[in-house]
Amino acid sequence: MVNAKSAMSSLPQQHHLAVDAQTLREALDAHQRYLAGRAGGRRLNLTYADLANCSLEGVDLRDADLTGAKLSGSTLARSNLSRAILFGADLREADMRHVNLKRADLRGACMRGANLAGAELAGCDLREGRIALQDKLDGFRILRHEHRPGELNYAVLAGANLAGAQMSGAVAMTSDFTDANLAGAVLTGAKLMRAVLDGADLTGADLGGADLSGASMKRAVLNGVNLAQARLDDADLTDVLRAPPPIFYIDDKSLSEVLSEHEAYCDTNGRSGAVMKMNQVDFRPMRSLKRRRLSGLVAPRSIFFGMDLEGVQLQGADLSGCDFRGANLREADLRGARFIDAQLARADLRGAKMGPLAIGDARFVRTDFSRASLRGADLRGAHAVRARFLDAEMDGARVAGCDLSGAELET
Repeated sequence: MVNAKSAMSSLPQQHHLAVDAQTLREALDAHQRYLAGRAGGRRLNLTYADLANCSLEGVDLRDADLTGAKLSGSTLARSNLSRAILFGADLREADMRHVNLKRADLRGACMRGANLAGAELAGCDLREGRIALQDKLDGFRILRHEHRPGELNYAVLAGANLAGAQMSGAVAMTSDFTDANLAGAVLTGAKLMRAVLDGADLTGADLGGADLSGASMKRAVLNGVNLAQARLDDADLTDVLRAPPPIFYIDDKSLSEVLSEHEAYCDTNGRSGAVMKMNQVDFRPMRSLKRRRLSGLVAPRSIFFGMDLEGVQLQGADLSGCDFRGANLREADLRGARFIDAQLARADLRGAKMGPLAIGDARFVRTDFSRASLRGADLRGAHAVRARFLDAEMDGARVAGCDLSGAELET
């Protein structure tokens, strides 16, 4: 179905209107007054404007109308385009890192080669759409990009939040969705050939009829995803995470019983209970370990994906290679824990204790995040004194107010 927006019949043949620096500055100033509710405010309307290679980094463009605008090569990093209309906009090779596009209308926008790493696109509309321009002589004519509308080929969306996004029919061949949040996204009929979806969260996503031929989906979360009639020829599904079991057993004991024994060991200083030492445990059936006392837990390569672990005590635990993506670890005590090779993308670590753990006179063990992925993790207000982050992936991680005194951050 073709979507259409009419334009003024006086548009020139090239369809895009040149905008000089003074006019743009005045329009942006008026838009800021509009957003603040001050006198003289006027909503930004730059439909079909030529803003190619323009710098709009960090600008507040909420609710702006940029229908059909040419923004190819522009810098929009960290700008706020929530609820903006970008219907049919040309965003090829634009720098849109960490841009806020929440609930934006991106139907028919061409984002071939754009960098949207860490961008906020929750609930936005990325379906295919076309613009019809009205002309007195020729009637309606389709405004065409150099490449087809709705194209995301070669775009970088690593760590982007696309939860609930409408992407049916999207063309995103060879695009990078590493560690992106695509939970609940509608991707029916999407063309994702050779796309990289490593570590992407596709929980509840609709991929019915999508073409994922040759796609890399290593460690992708496929819990509740619809893959009916989807093409998966040569797709790499190594270590994908599917729905958790209803109950997880360890040596004929339920996980709940084993954790209770470990907690008793911690509470009695070893007089009763037993330390849990087990590899590859799926903790998700527990749903929450909030404020549980699990110091010294040994559970490498285990799964804690999306769990509520707020305030949990995991001092000195061995959690190497564990999956903590999207987990709530706020105010958790992680002193001296081993997170080597762990996956912590989008984890909430606000206020967590990650400093050294004292084990005797002048002896301590440091928290170790060597080679861990902390892409998009929230470490604001955390205490990470002398922690190790050697070769850790920190792209998009928020560290404002995090105490990193003496931490090893060299790569």
